[in-house]
Parts: sequence; C-alpha cells; structure tokens
Amino acid sequence: MHTDGTVSITVNGEHKRVTAGLNLLQLAEELGLVPEKLAVERNLEVVPRSTLGDVIVEDGDELEIVHFVGGGDHGKVDDDSWSVAGKTFRSRLIVGTGKYKDFEQNAAAVAASGAEIVTVAVRRVNVSDPNAPMLTDYIDPKKITYLPNTAGCFDAESAIRTLRLAREAGGWELVKLEVLGEARTLYPDMVETLRATEILAKEGFLPMVYCVDDPIAAKRLEDVGAVAIMPLGAPIGSGLGIQNQVTIRLIVEGAKVPVLVDAGVGSASDAAVAMELGCDGVLMNTAIAEAKDPILMAAAMKAAVEAGRLSYRAGRMGKRRYADPSSPLAGLI
Repeated sequence: MHTDGTVSITVNGEHKRVTAGLNLLQLAEELGLVPEKLAVERNLEVVPRSTLGDVIVEDGDELEIVHFVGGGDHGKVDDDSWSVAGKTFRSRLIVGTGKYKDFEQNAAAVAASGAEIVTVAVRRVNVSDPNAPMLTDYIDPKKITYLPNTAGCFDAESAIRTLRLAREAGGWELVKLEVLGEARTLYPDMVETLRATEILAKEGFLPMVYCVDDPIAAKRLEDVGAVAIMPLGAPIGSGLGIQNQVTIRLIVEGAKVPVLVDAGVGSASDAAVAMELGCDGVLMNTAIAEAKDPILMAAAMKAAVEAGRLSYRAGRMGKRRYADPSSPLAGLI
C-alpha cells in the first residue's frame, strides 16, 4: 500500500491506483461497471461472482474483467399487417383450395397456415347433385376472405365473364385475375391479362393480377388498375422455387401496390426467400396440397413466411469476400 492510501493493480493490462481496502464488488462499481454482468479473474484464478464482495483488492493484483459483447435486447415485434385495396390482413400467406383429397383436409390446412385469404375457382354448380358438399360448408366465408380467381381462362373475355358471374353470386370485387397463354406451361398471356385488367378496373373490380416476373409488365398492370402484382416464381405447380430473384426484387422496388409471389413455391425455404426479397406475401396451393402431410406443411409455410418477413425487416448483413470475426479482437485476454 502506498503512503496516500492507495494500492497499485493491473486491470485488463492497464496499471491503476485505487483506494486501499476496496473489495472487487466495490472496485467494479468504482469503475462504472455492472457486477451482475461481469466475470473477474484475479491473479489467474476466476473469482466466483457470489464472492466479489468478500475479496479485497491487494497491491500488485492482476485482474481480468470480461463481459459478453454483441447481442442486446430485441425490440418488440410490432403488428406487421398489410393492406390491399383498403382491406387489412395480418397473415401474409394466401392459400389455394385445389388438389386436396377433400374439403375437410383443405379446411384443416387453412387453419394450420393461419391464412386469412383463400383463392377459389369459379365453377358451374353441380345441378345433378345440388346437395353435394360445398367449400363454404368447411371454410366459412364470413371468417376467411374468399378470393375468386379465373383459373383455366385462356382469354380476356372468359376471365371477365367469370368474374362478372362471381360478383353477381357473392358480391366479390376483390378478385384474382389470371389469363393463361397455353396449357403446357400455364404462363400468363400478358397481352390478354393487361386488357382484362383494364376492363375489370373500369367496371369497379379490384384485380390482384397473376403475371410474368417482368418489372415493365408489372408497372403497366399497376397503371391500368391492378391493386396487387402477383409475379410467378416458377411455373404453376412446379415447386421449383423462385427462379429469378433479381426480377422479383426489381418488381418490389418499383411497385406502389402490394407484390406477392404467386406460383412455383415448393418448400418452406422458397416462401422465406420470397419474403426476404421484400414481397408483401406469398400465394401457394400445390406446395401444401401435394405435400405428404399437407397440415404439417401448412404450418411450416406459416412459420417460413413469418420468418422471412422478420428477416427482411431486420435487414440482412452485408456480404463479404473474406472472414470477419464474430467476437471483437480488441480486449482479448
């Protein structure tokens, strides 16, 4: 001890003079540290945190004081709803209602997915058996938003006619428009799609439009009245995943209406990729309906969409050509 009532110690390689008689707990507080978050080594021996108040600092002590760096408190994950044509939804997953073995399985998959919107094909009523089960018996349109679509239409006229009938039958104005070019690829015919979109918008419909993954075509659809742009990730029912992330991202960046990947998703990772690109949502049918366990896959898709969205909002780290240490090199023992 020095004549001024201090002792000389070394803390993390730095020489210090501190008041004699301090215990390690008092020393930590004097240094402005929070003892509960520290680990202390004294003369190469770790001091249990519970005894910091009992160990007196002595002249010549060598101390290493460490804490964990990185991490931190997670901010509250706030309500992250999205809107289309004035309607607001919490789930960003839209599921189809085709290819299931029965309506009961379809309903269970919708429940597991957490989806608030389902697409429904407009078909003729079965006049030979008017008592046959109907989708509405299993999925309540008062609880789940029905999105009539024009699946199977290969020209603007048939698509427009189908949706006019849908509006007459159920009052639907928010609809899913798809006009296919051919049966082999089920690629959209963009000339007919643009024409149908413009006519439907003028008639008061709110069309969410299936289209090619082309940012120019997407912009033109928006200009003529599309309330949502729905580019394909890959051919319908292929399960190939998103084949061109660049164009999907360009569509997202240029659109002023929601963008949802429609078609091509095969696995949960595909759905997460779509959301990480900044899409507002994902629409899928076959990926769930043709899974070995559709109910389990529906739950997986729900989790993937939510995770992908959180990842997008969090902001991806930058890519580097070389390694970068996770733990800071400064302050190592």
